[in-house]
Amino acid sequence: MMKTTAVVIGAGHAGLAMSRRLTERSIDHVVLERGEVANSWRTQRWPSLRLLTPNWLFRLPGCDYAGDAPDGYMPATGVVAALTRYARLAAAPVRTATTVHTLRTARGGFEVQANDEVLRARAVVLAAGAFTRPAIPAVSGALPRSVTTLTPLSYRDPGQLPEGGVLVVGASATGVQLAGEIRRSGRPVTLAVGEHVRLPRAYRGRDIFWWLQATGLLAERYDQVDELTRARNLPSPQLTGAPRPAAADLNTLTSQGVRMAGRLGRVTGGVAQLSGSLPNTCALADLKMSRFLNRADQWATAHGLDDQLPPPHRFTPTRVDPWPPLELNLTSGEITTVLWATGFRPDHSWLDIPVLDHAGRIRHDGGVVTGAPGLYVLGLPVLRTRASTYIHGAATDTEFLADHLHSFLSQRKR
Repeated sequence: MMKTTAVVIGAGHAGLAMSRRLTERSIDHVVLERGEVANSWRTQRWPSLRLLTPNWLFRLPGCDYAGDAPDGYMPATGVVAALTRYARLAAAPVRTATTVHTLRTARGGFEVQANDEVLRARAVVLAAGAFTRPAIPAVSGALPRSVTTLTPLSYRDPGQLPEGGVLVVGASATGVQLAGEIRRSGRPVTLAVGEHVRLPRAYRGRDIFWWLQATGLLAERYDQVDELTRARNLPSPQLTGAPRPAAADLNTLTSQGVRMAGRLGRVTGGVAQLSGSLPNTCALADLKMSRFLNRADQWATAHGLDDQLPPPHRFTPTRVDPWPPLELNLTSGEITTVLWATGFRPDHSWLDIPVLDHAGRIRHDGGVVTGAPGLYVLGLPVLRTRASTYIHGAATDTEFLADHLHSFLSQRKR
C-alpha cells in the first residue's frame, strides 16, 4: 500500500494545474491518469476541432501562451502538445496508464484502488473532467435499426458516415460545428435546434472572449450567479475556432444548405417528432445576444474606448422558417445517420462515497465537496466563476482550492 498526502485524479488541464499549486505549497501528491497526459484530447476529439477560446487566453498557473499566433485557435493536437509541455514544466508526478477503480473513505482520509494497487491519502482532488460520457437522451432507444447513431466522442470525419442524410441533434458549439463540417462534405444535414447561446465570433474588432473578460462576465463568482444550476447546464455558445474565424450561427448554416428543425421530442413508429417552437427559441437567443452586446457597448463607453473601437452594430436576426418541419420519417432512407450532439456528463461509477445528488452530480460548494472533508472537484462548468468552464479558469479555481486543501491539512495536524 502506497501512502501520500494528496491524490489528484486526472491529468488534463485541471489536474495538472492543481499539481502545480500543490507543488508550490510543498504538498506531497501523485496524479493518476488512466491514459496519457491530456488523454481525452488525444482520444475523444475529432481531428478538426479547435478551442473556442483564442490562444492568448490559454493560461495555466505559471504558464501563459507564448506562441506566435495569439489570435488563433488551438487545434486538438496543439492542446495535447501544450498540456504535455506544461506537465513537464510543472514537474507533475503523473502516473499514466493508471485506472482508478474505486475511491472510498478510510481512516484518516481516503483509499484509492488504482490498477492493482491501493493508495492512502489525506486529501483527494477529482479532476477527471465533466465530458467523459455523451449524454444521450432516452429517445435514442426508439430509433429504427437501419439508422446509424454516433456521438461527438466517436465521430472523426464525414467519411466514416454511411451515404445519405444526417440528423444532428443539438445546436450548441459541437452541434453547429459538426453540422457545418458534414454539410460541406456534400451530405444533406438537418439540425434539430433546442435552447442555444448565440454569440458573434468577434464584435467591434475584438474577439467575443475579449468582451466576455473585459465586461467582467467571466469573473462572476458562482455565489453571485442567478440560477446557478441553470448556468452550469447552459449549452456552449455557437462558436467555432478556425484558422480564419468564421461565423457558426444558424444563419450561416442555413446559407450553406443545412435544414433547421425544432427540438427533437420523441420517436414513434420510426417518425421523429419535432417541436414547433423553433422561431421562439431562436428569437430568445437573439434577444440574449443583443443584451450582452448592449452591456459591451455600455462598458466601452464607460471606459472611454468608443473612439478606439469600430462603432456598435447589431447582427441579422436568425432567419427561421415560420413553419419548420414537425416530423421526420426515419424509415424512408432520407436520413441514415443521427449524431447526438446533446452534451456530455462525467463518469462517477468509481466513486464509492455518498456525495452525489439525485441527478448524479457531485454536491459541492465552489469545488469543496459537501459531506466529505478533504475531497475536492475541478473541471466542472461554473465551478467557482463563469471562467471555470474554460481552460484558463483552472488558474483561479486551483489557487483557491489548493489554499483550502492546505488549510485542511494544517488543521488535521493540530
